[in-house]
Amino acid sequence: MASDWLGSLVSINCGPTLGVYQGEVAFVDQTSQTISLRHPFHNGIKCPVPEVTFSNSAMDIKELKILDIRNGNARNSTSASAYVGSAPVAVPKGDPRPMENVNSPQHCSKSYGDRHLDVPGQPKGFRRRHNSWSSSSRGANQATPKKNGVKNGQMKHRDDECFGDGMDEGLDTDFDFEGNLALFDKAAVFSEIDTSERRNGARSRGTPQEQTPSRYRHDENILEAKPIVYRQITVPQPAKEYCTDSGLVVPCVTYELHKRLLLAAERHGLSLERRLETGVCASQMALTLLGGPNRFTPKNLHQHPTVALLCGPHVQGAQGISCGRHLANHEVEVILFLPNFVKMLDSVTSELTLFSKTCGKQVSSVKDLPDTPVDLIINCLDCHENTFLMDQPWYRAAADWANQNRAPVLSLDPPASGQRLAVEAKWSLSLCLPLALAEGAGRVYLCDIGIPRQVFQEVGIKYHSPFGCKFVIPLHSA
Repeated sequence: MASDWLGSLVSINCGPTLGVYQGEVAFVDQTSQTISLRHPFHNGIKCPVPEVTFSNSAMDIKELKILDIRNGNARNSTSASAYVGSAPVAVPKGDPRPMENVNSPQHCSKSYGDRHLDVPGQPKGFRRRHNSWSSSSRGANQATPKKNGVKNGQMKHRDDECFGDGMDEGLDTDFDFEGNLALFDKAAVFSEIDTSERRNGARSRGTPQEQTPSRYRHDENILEAKPIVYRQITVPQPAKEYCTDSGLVVPCVTYELHKRLLLAAERHGLSLERRLETGVCASQMALTLLGGPNRFTPKNLHQHPTVALLCGPHVQGAQGISCGRHLANHEVEVILFLPNFVKMLDSVTSELTLFSKTCGKQVSSVKDLPDTPVDLIINCLDCHENTFLMDQPWYRAAADWANQNRAPVLSLDPPASGQRLAVEAKWSLSLCLPLALAEGAGRVYLCDIGIPRQVFQEVGIKYHSPFGCKFVIPLHSA
């Protein structure tokens, strides 16, 4: 009778698609050839539904095994030696009654929780989770678990579908690193790379002896480009040549050519008043020489630097006054020395008017200059044309004071080497293009005053700016 097997523990193999189910027999219908399991387990994991029904007519059942016989009537209807144990017993598909002819009794000491995991066809260490299949999505030819609307079971079912599976059994095997590394021929690969690079003209990856040793600066481009032309400025009859930090050649010009260049620029709109604003570049250089950002900070308000300006009644003197005005605006204590003259150039008068609006001090006598050393002396006494000024008493007195003060001297737009220098300078700042200066001019710097390139071409100078990103650059003897 079919009712004899109610309560027995069975294992039903539904093939590789549906897997293996274990559970307690709850209902057997011989007419429709269906069997229902109570508290089912699917592939070792408890199902979220309380009962699952299998149909033999739909070919759900591939194999049925008896794990344990719980019904007393069925046990009494068989021989005493047939069903003492609970070892899995295979029976023909669709008919549970032929199990009465089985004669292989065994006693199993395992608990039910251990026995239902020992499913034939699975590895002994198999403990991986599998997706729980919903009976509503399997179609008519698959098992149809019954649902009784348990909300928690539905949520667990969704979690298992999302997170239950995703790993292959092949991951259980360790990766053979040594074996795969042995397959990589490092020498052959690098040889192929070297051959390809030599064919394409790239630099070789060869041994250190094969490579060309080279050292680059942090601002130097290592990619090959067009050959660099260092002589980008050519002038007629250069007397002397300098070079910049980047190696560009800057030739000197004569005073006559320099004067022609300034007159040509003035005809095109670069007037003398606009040229006097080169005092900005001179003041920037002076601020750097005084200490730059290390000196000019809010914490050093009690240590304002002192600068003495020695100016004459000419264009160079007007440039010096413009420089002093900018320095005074940067909290520098400026002392301007300029003798009293009956008549001065309009450029000097206008610059004095602007300087008087600053906190700078103007003196006309050497006696009013400081007796103690100052931080910097800016010399604007010399002129390119009026050499007779060097014989004036005020000039000699100012030059003697500068030589005895022991402060470093910055000479602004000094004359060419044909004139003797009364004040020996540590630095000299030339405008546009340098003149051939005397030995006492010190280290030479060059200032950009904004003359366009075509103006240089008008006076016969092939010019390309050597300043780069700066307005004041140092020059070195070539």
